[in-house]
Amino acid sequence: MRVLGVDPGLTRCGVGVVEGVAGRPLTMLGVGVVRTPADAELGHRLVAIERGIEEWLDEHRPEFVAVERVFSQHNVRTVMGTAQASAVAMLCASRRGIPVALHTPSEVKAAVTGTGRADKAQVGAMVTRLLRLDAPPKPADAADALALAICHIWRAPAVNRLQQAHAAAAASRGPRVPRTPAVPVRKVPR
Repeated sequence: MRVLGVDPGLTRCGVGVVEGVAGRPLTMLGVGVVRTPADAELGHRLVAIERGIEEWLDEHRPEFVAVERVFSQHNVRTVMGTAQASAVAMLCASRRGIPVALHTPSEVKAAVTGTGRADKAQVGAMVTRLLRLDAPPKPADAADALALAICHIWRAPAVNRLQQAHAAAAASRGPRVPRTPAVPVRKVPR
């Protein structure tokens, strides 16, 4: 399985490609950051992110794209920029028919380090160890993108089995027939 991990951001959008299967050693195929100038117009920044992600998709041909799920922060402006960059990554993948998975930061940290409260240094250290790298990828956005890809590779088989079980259970129940709501029966005092 080849996965492009995307750590969305307007100024630095981390990207990393990992190949492998759960339970076997993983291989990093590429890591980097798509950068945009902070003083550029928003539309131009989004187009630059799109072009950067398209280049990564062209070069590495991933089977899946794993994007960090945007979570609520205190700084609304930061959340908006992250959400916009995230949407660009999802659009680029979906346009090509590549499945997209969203993972929360705590899911990624837990998958890679064993705890959902790990800090950036711990994530970088584990990514370095898991991918047998000489040093942690810099900046942290790049390491986070690799962590997203690793998380997806490790979680996808379990998620797929769960989805298949739900589909099989739904099929065995047959078509759903809408139920008529029950009318409450009131006792009339004598």
